[in-house]
Amino acid sequence: MPMSPSPFAMVIRKYLNNGRLVDVTQHGFDRILTLHVDTAAGIHRLVIEMFREGNVILLDPDGVIIQPLTSTEYASRTLKRGEVYEWPPAQVDPRDLDADGFSEILVGSDADVVRTLAAKVNLGRGYANAICAATGIDPSMPISNLSVDEKDDIMRVLTEMLETIDSIGAHGWAKDAESLNVIVSGVKAGEMPPYLEVAPVALAHMDEELHIEHTSLSAAVDAWWGAHDSAAYARREMEKMVEAGEAEETSGSRLGRRALQQEQAIGRFHEKAGKAQNVAAMITENWEHVNSLLVQIRRAVEQQGWSDVRAAVKGVEWIQSVDPAKRTMQAFLPNEEGLPGIRVELYVDDTVHQNAQRHFTVARTQKDKAKGAVKALEDTERKKRKEEKQRAKDEASGRVGRVKRSKRLWFERHRWTMLSDGRLMVGGRDARGNDTVVKKHLGKEDIYVHADLHGAPSCSIRIAEGFQSDPAPNPTLPKHVPSLRLTQSPDFGSPNEVVLEEAAQMAVCWSRAWGGGGGAATAYHVGSNQVSKTAETGESLGRGAFVIRGQRNWHRNMSTEISLGVVAINGIPLPLVGTPAAIESICERWIRLQPGTLKKENIANQIANSTGLLQDDILGCLPPGNLQIVEDRQLITRL
Repeated sequence: MPMSPSPFAMVIRKYLNNGRLVDVTQHGFDRILTLHVDTAAGIHRLVIEMFREGNVILLDPDGVIIQPLTSTEYASRTLKRGEVYEWPPAQVDPRDLDADGFSEILVGSDADVVRTLAAKVNLGRGYANAICAATGIDPSMPISNLSVDEKDDIMRVLTEMLETIDSIGAHGWAKDAESLNVIVSGVKAGEMPPYLEVAPVALAHMDEELHIEHTSLSAAVDAWWGAHDSAAYARREMEKMVEAGEAEETSGSRLGRRALQQEQAIGRFHEKAGKAQNVAAMITENWEHVNSLLVQIRRAVEQQGWSDVRAAVKGVEWIQSVDPAKRTMQAFLPNEEGLPGIRVELYVDDTVHQNAQRHFTVARTQKDKAKGAVKALEDTERKKRKEEKQRAKDEASGRVGRVKRSKRLWFERHRWTMLSDGRLMVGGRDARGNDTVVKKHLGKEDIYVHADLHGAPSCSIRIAEGFQSDPAPNPTLPKHVPSLRLTQSPDFGSPNEVVLEEAAQMAVCWSRAWGGGGGAATAYHVGSNQVSKTAETGESLGRGAFVIRGQRNWHRNMSTEISLGVVAINGIPLPLVGTPAAIESICERWIRLQPGTLKKENIANQIANSTGLLQDDILGCLPPGNLQIVEDRQLITRL
């Protein structure tokens, strides 16, 4: 990760800061995504081109390029600053194709069927293969060899596919049977679900036995790739739980969803097993009919070849189609009236008994899968009961539930606190952290704070960043835990003298003054423009050291005393340390700490046991050195 943002990122920040995303659009059928951002200067557009080497272009409200990620020239357009943005030449949009346009594309192609559909019709290889499988056409057949009926079949299947794209629901396919069991049973945290493909429509060339249903394409993509976008996935899950009356992604809620998915999977396995067993029984019952079809097709293939047979069966009432690649046919079994009824797949080279046995095998496989899913469901239910019991115990004691996080909030990498006006202040944990705070988190309007002691952390009062009351608090948290949300807003204004004194006190508490045994120390604050990494001539500065030029604003006799409470930030329960005035004004339960003789690990363990917070989170916010508890307002002890 670079130490500082790239020039392009800085331009994006400059023009889109505090903007509101109002729309996301796709250009035609091309791989071009446009983000429409409403800013004070109007609607800016961020165009993301996802082809060739890729590009990102920022446009002003008039469509003029402010800055492209990569400046380049093409035959039809120029992507440079100051140029009017032009869309690339439009590709074929299969949604707009009629029969004449489709026929024209096929006539003008000299490739095989799958390549023509993938490239010329702009479908991609996956959907092209699906159409070939649905029509029974050999994908490698030259396009010029297609008959009129076969072209009509392709157009019909393509139209049906496009009509179902906008329908509710989506489809996924596991890599193999073992992968399907893993997905159904629940993937371990941190592992990628073993999907092979997801799509908004059913793909005929995919294995139906490995099929997984989803409520939407977004849900299917999240199930497969959601781990790569954990923050967005967590947000969507949080939104769903808020609608359902829960606002916390707990182990219990995850296990509940897993149990529901497993119950649905068991039902699907039993349903597929029943269908397969029924088909096998019907094949056996209609032995003479099935054998007659098999014998006739085998004889016709030997005499005429598959191409002629494929054309001939279109007029046969009992056969829908044949597949030369798989050497199968889709045939109908007679119903009670002796008319074509249920459709079954028959393997031409197999006997009637062997065809029936294939379906019996499928039924047994589905039953075995159902048994495995039942065992997995029992395990999930057992874990769920255990989690619910622990949660009830925590709620009774006022403890917060622990939330597993794949990503921490950015300021948790540093020392941090909330000042009494809600403003955020961060400080370095070591020399490298000091460099990071000054270079990345000390803006032009921010204020630099430092204890007057060697090795003290460099601190930044964030002028336009802090915490505000969460409008949608987590209802699963105890009532005594205040809910806050990290926000960037100019409404904080300039800090007053009280806030500056609090910041100076925290800078002292984070320094060696805490472990030195003294009750007070001195700190100062300056503007960010007074902080420099440039040393005087003949001098040098080590990592984490800076030169302060100009007048310093001193804060003397800052006491080494802090308070610790529990808050929820963006729905995540966290320990919050700060000056007693700041913490005790928002937290109902808190403890007050001063330098002492107790190891902070012991204090952290007590706090973790009484609050449910993670001990590592607590240790990360405590000052460097031993402690003593001077007052406990029901944080550790209960009345």
